[in-house]
Amino acid sequence: MKKFAKNFMLGAATAAHQVEGNNIHSDYWAQEQLPHSMFNEPSLDAVDHYNRYTEDIRLLAEAGLNAYRFSIEWARIQPKPDAWDEKEVEHYRAVLKCCHENGVKPIVTMHHFSSPKWLISQGGWENPETVKKFAAYCKRLVSELGDQMEYVCTINEANMRLQLAALMQDMMKRMQAHSDQEGTGGKKSESDVQVGINMNQENMMLSMMETAQAFGIQDPRKVHTFVSQCTPEGDLLVMRAHEAARDAMKEACPHLKIGLTLSLHDMQPYPGGETFAGKEWDDEFLHYLPFIKNDDFLGVQCYTRKHFDKDGVTQPAADVRRTQMGYEDYPSAIANVVRKVAEDFKGDLIVTENGIATEDDARRCEFVKEAAEGIQACIEDGIPVKGYMYWLLLDNFEWQKGYGMTFGLIAVDRSTQTRTAKESLSVLGCLIER
Repeated sequence: MKKFAKNFMLGAATAAHQVEGNNIHSDYWAQEQLPHSMFNEPSLDAVDHYNRYTEDIRLLAEAGLNAYRFSIEWARIQPKPDAWDEKEVEHYRAVLKCCHENGVKPIVTMHHFSSPKWLISQGGWENPETVKKFAAYCKRLVSELGDQMEYVCTINEANMRLQLAALMQDMMKRMQAHSDQEGTGGKKSESDVQVGINMNQENMMLSMMETAQAFGIQDPRKVHTFVSQCTPEGDLLVMRAHEAARDAMKEACPHLKIGLTLSLHDMQPYPGGETFAGKEWDDEFLHYLPFIKNDDFLGVQCYTRKHFDKDGVTQPAADVRRTQMGYEDYPSAIANVVRKVAEDFKGDLIVTENGIATEDDARRCEFVKEAAEGIQACIEDGIPVKGYMYWLLLDNFEWQKGYGMTFGLIAVDRSTQTRTAKESLSVLGCLIER
């Protein structure tokens, strides 16, 4: 099998809340503790990456990987609106230095779904003031740590809120059509959104009310976490926050290469489904182009494909191979999406997430090889793909799904926090020239 060039960034990714543990000042932590929480289980110590990052980065490097994408937790740095925790800043400085000491290039994400609890209490991701608050946080942080950074993602999956809004609207159609003898209604499912969520209608209303109480908000419809449905204005607010943060960080550290990441699907229409596929691609990608045209790169994230017929999105057949997340197991999707993105975005591309949730590591090994072959073909065709980050480094806390999803290249026994590298880690590490 062909190998990536030495200067290609080949690595794995994590997100702070999913791996660090005890992120007690975040909105996610608050939601996990509710009596009628939508979470299967709370994150608690997670996989203790906060204390074990040295071991984890060393395992990554020893396998031959040269890049690590991780996020800095805003809620740790600013646990209160007027606080700035220098001890936590120094923690992340140590993580960055550990990367460099092991020959690993850090790719830093400034916001990966979780937010400070106080931000949500102040209106969250529908409050225009969030744009300024996020930009100020990013500027101050890179002013202190920017000398250790090169690649920075402002916001992970900046289009996620719009995807969730579409899913919620579809769910409401199904509820309204429940008694319809013809069975009309929505056709989407949890697996249409590339994040671990639960759509348990029985718990949802109680959870919404308890969530509002937890954030000191009277109306549950006015709780605006990042991973919640949004208005069209809220969707654009995220992009304005990205632009403001990018420009603020560039002012503080002109050397930084800054972009964001988007959650994308490989849109595949059957005859008659072309209009639906085009509309969904516009929603997921094209309408964001004006906001990212001045970025240094785009982080492309894809796990599966979507099919469309004359009635809209269709669910995979019952006999299609699926991942633990319910997605169709389709490793060709990432290369297809990279090619589609490159038609309109002419800057550098980094695959910031792509992976498979499965207990079968032999299947993970094959998935990695197939995805890598697709990316190598994109590079040979002149598409400027600069890196590939497998999701994810460690089996971890998959948001509302809890610890049942196993994406990782490294297994973790959470009773002892013992790490065991899987064969897939070495398979990925062998795909680059040394």
